[in-house]
Amino acid sequence: MEAELRKTVVVAGASGFIGQAICAQLSKRFRVVALTRSLTHAADHLDETGVAWRVCDLFSLLETEQALRDADYAVYLVHSMLPSSRLTQGTFVDLDLILADNFARAARLHQIQQIIYLGGLIPVTPHLSSHLASRLEVEEALGSGSSPVTALRAGLVVGPGGSSLRILVNLVRRMPVLFLPPWAERRMQPVAIQDVVRAVDMVIGAPEYFGAHFDIGGPEVLTYRELLQKTARVLGCRRWMIPVPALPAKLLKAWVSLVGGASRALVGPLVDSLNHDMCAAPNPLLTRLAVGAIGFEQALRASLDGDHRLALTQLDQLRPRDIRVIRAAKRVRSVQRLPLPADLSAQRVALEYYGWLPRFVWPLLKCEVDESGHCRFYLGTRHLLLLELTYSHERSTADRVLFYITGGVLAKTANNRKGRLEFREMLNRTCVLAAIHDFTPTLPWYFYNLTQALVHLLVMRRFGRHLGVLHIGSKPKPGAA
Repeated sequence: MEAELRKTVVVAGASGFIGQAICAQLSKRFRVVALTRSLTHAADHLDETGVAWRVCDLFSLLETEQALRDADYAVYLVHSMLPSSRLTQGTFVDLDLILADNFARAARLHQIQQIIYLGGLIPVTPHLSSHLASRLEVEEALGSGSSPVTALRAGLVVGPGGSSLRILVNLVRRMPVLFLPPWAERRMQPVAIQDVVRAVDMVIGAPEYFGAHFDIGGPEVLTYRELLQKTARVLGCRRWMIPVPALPAKLLKAWVSLVGGASRALVGPLVDSLNHDMCAAPNPLLTRLAVGAIGFEQALRASLDGDHRLALTQLDQLRPRDIRVIRAAKRVRSVQRLPLPADLSAQRVALEYYGWLPRFVWPLLKCEVDESGHCRFYLGTRHLLLLELTYSHERSTADRVLFYITGGVLAKTANNRKGRLEFREMLNRTCVLAAIHDFTPTLPWYFYNLTQALVHLLVMRRFGRHLGVLHIGSKPKPGAA
């Protein structure tokens, strides 16, 4: 009976090291539903704490709506820096924006009482890195629905499985001499995974934290040089640290990627964020969290195994299998951010695209749109159907238009019903995202990458310019009434 009275919390991004720790804690008070897009994770019984796991692709609004059904609260921990398709065209910034928008729409549908979002500390500067600017965009997108958002902003989270912490440990462990650029004297405030979990536990269901953001951090404010020194002490090694002038960004990213053992896609945004102080601003939640907070060295020791290496999580062990599954599926995701003219909706942008594209590639392409909104692209004089897009009346709205890819010689559709094209308004109608999801090409993979994939990018960039011209023309002239 007690279990039936418990409220339900859905945790998105639950298979990461932060997500698993949060699920374990919240399961003491709530019914927890953990979301993962990986069939591998779900099949390997990640429910040791009694958490119910659901497979959900958050790029699909339909699946996200189904995942949030019957939930009272939601915790959002999602980042898109790891691959979700064999080919991904687009920045992690735009990918994250779509994920957050889907989550906000689904939360609004099911009247979720609160969304808790773990983002990044935001320094006081007019020039944010793309990584930090993206965190703010995600906050805005999550808050665009009707569910109040509690944003927890943290810097380096210290715990087993942390990608940033792994880079730090690998750098110190592998390099007897560490060269320190000027940013090494910038200050930062790491926080233990245990304190992040405590913060989530404090704010969930507490109305005084609804609709606001709170910086969280540990008890120490350190320079990056001090962080490296403390890490070396915990690892039991002596390291020479030599100040050097500023290093070229590309060289620094390549070096950190090589020595830190992480991809450049992951390292790049993190390195771009090092030029600012990353400290928590005073707030009521931080004051509560300070009681019993764990210091950096203690948190780091708890994160290492017997060989002084960062302990592997279940996610680390399963990721190679996920990558093999993604590669075998041979699917494509492509997301481009385009300007949105003030007098156009997502519906109108889609119609503009279908009218503009044949003119752009004339006489190679012919486009037909019937009264139901279905679109067919033919080569030349309609003898060869290249692509067929079926308009979804049930899943489309004025600010989000959805077409399923249902035919044509350029698409495999027999075993893939998820391929789709969408246009959606974003960020208070300041832009529109044009996205292809789960597209399976019929062309041989490497030939597709060298032909159709490049042509799509060219087309979307030129269409963006076309919308840009319309956008300028739609602005009111100075002095107009």
